[in-house]
This record gives sequence, structure tokens and C-alpha cells, in this order.
Amino acid sequence: MEAKPPRRTRERILELSLKLFNDLGEPNVTTTTIAEEMEISPGNLYYHFRNKDDIINSLFAQFEQQIERRLRFPDDHRPTIDEMWSYLQYMADFLWTYRFLYRDLNDLLARNRTLETHFKQIITHKVHFARQLCEALVADEEMVATPDEIKVIATNIGVIATYWLSYQYVMNPRKYNDQEAIRAELHQASLHIISLMAPYLRGRSRQLFDDLASGKMPMRQYADFLPPREDAAAKPDTPKDSR
Repeated sequence: MEAKPPRRTRERILELSLKLFNDLGEPNVTTTTIAEEMEISPGNLYYHFRNKDDIINSLFAQFEQQIERRLRFPDDHRPTIDEMWSYLQYMADFLWTYRFLYRDLNDLLARNRTLETHFKQIITHKVHFARQLCEALVADEEMVATPDEIKVIATNIGVIATYWLSYQYVMNPRKYNDQEAIRAELHQASLHIISLMAPYLRGRSRQLFDDLASGKMPMRQYADFLPPREDAAAKPDTPKDSR
């Protein structure tokens, strides 16, 4: 088997920076910290990135590209409540990979113009995505809600999906360094998001929600719901554990 080529310094800087930002909090990490952890000179780091914001923008570009691919269900497929639940778990694992963006969001937006404009677009896309899901359920008579009610539900879903990590930190600041506890609680956002829709659900969708909320229905990974594809490379990333 042919050995993989060594990663370039730029890629290693981004990988390590992401880990440090996630583990320590972006405001607590400097370019000096990154260079020392990399065991390279600051000059070498500045050869690849002008400053810390340049690193953040590069990480955000990766995040933005990936999340845009994830804010959609397969074509010609109407999602059910259990699929949506599993999809939210799948998204929680993805957001965990870039958790510093959400945990330190307000501070980042206050001083980074790129994030200020682009993150607004991402939240708008999230709200639109949530609205489309609700409208599909209404069309299938699995949900009864007016356009105005759907607008409020979709907005609230966008808020919870964006600020859940901040809420976790406010409620449990001493768990800041307990990464596994934070990650486990991140998945609880799925219940709160679907609960926003629950009062409007009818028929099978309402029963599916009740079974999921009570633990009667075993959780499945989001990839289990996807149709098989000939090109495995085109298949979305699958978390090892979406529970």
C-alpha cells in the first residue's frame, strides 16, 4: 500500500488551530501558542497565515463549504420525524467539530467582518431549511400550522441550533473542559428542536415523536436513511456514534 504524503505545514497549522480553539476557546489562543505547539517559528507560521484572523477565516471557509452541503435532504425524498431527529444528531456531530465558532460566536462576530456577513447567511439558510421541512410535513398532512406559525417555528429552530452551545456554557461553566459531557449534552438540542414542532404534529409524525421522546424507538444513524449511492465518495460523512 502506497504511503500517504506528509501533510503540508499549512494543513497542520489549520488542524492544530482548530483543536486548540475548540479545547481552550479561541480568545485564549494566540499565534504564539499555535507556533509553540507546532514547534515552528512564528515567522514560519506567518509565512502561511498573516494573523490569527487569517487562520479563523480559513477554518470558517472549510466549515461554510461543508455545512452548505449538509443543509439539505436527498432529492425527491420527504423526511419523516425520525429521519429529522437522526439528521439533527448527525449535524450535532458536525457542529462539534467546529464548536469554537458557536461557543465564541458573539466575540468572533464583533471583530471579524467575514464571519459577521457569512454567518448571517448560514443562519438564514438554517431557518429556510427548517421552514421547508415544516412545509413538507404540512403538505403531507402530518403537521397543521399556518405560514405565520411555521415562520416562528423555523426561526426558533435556527436560534436553538445556533446558540445551544452558548446556553450549555452559561448553565455549566465548570464543564468547560469536560469535552465529553459537553458533547453529550449537545445532542439534547435535537429533542428541544423537534419539541418546537410537536404541538403541530399529527398522525404518524406525532406518534413517531412520542416514541422517540419516550425512548421507545431506538435511534438510528442518519446515514441509515440515505439511499445507496454508486459513488461512495459522494456519500455524506457519517459519525461513528450519533446517539
